[in-house]
Parts: sequence; C-alpha cells; structure tokens
Amino acid sequence: MSVPLSQTTFVVIDLETSGGSPAHGAGITEIGAVKVCGGELIAEFHTLINPGHSLPSFITEMTGIDDAMLVDAPPISRILPTLMQFIGTDKHSVLVAHNAPFDIGFLKAAAADHGHPWPNYRVIDSLRIARHVLTLEDVPNCTLGVLAEFFGARTSPTHRALDDARATVDVFHAIVGRLGSMNISTIDQLEKLNRQRSPRLK
Repeated sequence: MSVPLSQTTFVVIDLETSGGSPAHGAGITEIGAVKVCGGELIAEFHTLINPGHSLPSFITEMTGIDDAMLVDAPPISRILPTLMQFIGTDKHSVLVAHNAPFDIGFLKAAAADHGHPWPNYRVIDSLRIARHVLTLEDVPNCTLGVLAEFFGARTSPTHRALDDARATVDVFHAIVGRLGSMNISTIDQLEKLNRQRSPRLK
C-alpha cells in the first residue's frame, strides 16, 4: 500500500550554482535542504561549496555569493556523502525541488563526476505540481517568488539555498493542502501527478 503523504518524509532541496548547466562547466556553490514529515520540521542542512572556479559577475549579483565566500568552502566531493546521509535512503525519503530537473541534474552530475552512486530517489517537482493545482486566474506563473507570495510563505526566496528551500517547504505544504480536492493522498498518487503534463503548459 502506498504511503500517505502525511507519513512521507520529504527532503526539500535547493541549490545555488555558478551557471546554468553542469555540462557547460558550472558547479554547485551552495546547498540548502529541509527535511519534513507530516508538516513538521525534522532537520535542516546548509553549506557553501567551492566549485573550483571563479564565479561570473551576474551570479554574484543575483545571489550575493562571491569568490571570497567560497575560497575556504569544501568541494562537492567532500559534501556529497554527508548530504546523502542527511537525505536518507531512497526507500525512506522523497526529494522535492522547485524546477527539480535543474537541482537534481546538478546533484546527479556531481555524483557521477566523483564516483558516488546516486540512489534511486523519488523526486517531486513542486513547480510541476503547482501547475496542476493553480489556475492562471490564481497566479500568472509558478515561479517560487510568485508562489511564496501567493501562499504567504514564512520565508521569502532570496536566491540563497536555505532561504529558497524553506520557502519551497511552505509552498509545497500549501500545494499538498489542495491535493485532497483532487483525491490525491498518497505518495504514489502524487508521483503519478508529477509525471503528467500540466494543463497550464502550452
């Protein structure tokens, strides 16, 4: 039997990076993660990451993270085992991210680069789920900033990893609160919805 959403452990994760794609040489510069279950906070994880190269100026302008902040930060190879220990096993935890292919793509690439097997985590994209739950009359788009304001999130997104992960938690909980009207109450049902094409997508 599928686990009810109220009993599922979710790890909501957000990354800051030095660019748009690991395939083009960009690396992770910051990780924020929040573990929750049943609407309750279990634990938080946060670290800066030294990507091994200088940051473009537009990244520093957007995030406030600069090279001086990262010079003594650990490399991703040292952080991956700690992060995976925090997340837990793929049988126990479900990952959540806003625009999940971006964040999870960076993590998978880093794991592959450094010889760390990537667990077969279930992944829920809060952006995709929001597009199923909210109409264009509700919000003009489903960016994290717009959703955080719409739902009255306690933390505003700031392009810093832990703040954005906390904001995503609030947004995700608000979205889950609306899933009952769609008869979605288990992680299997939510995962199925996550795979479906959103009616908002053109």
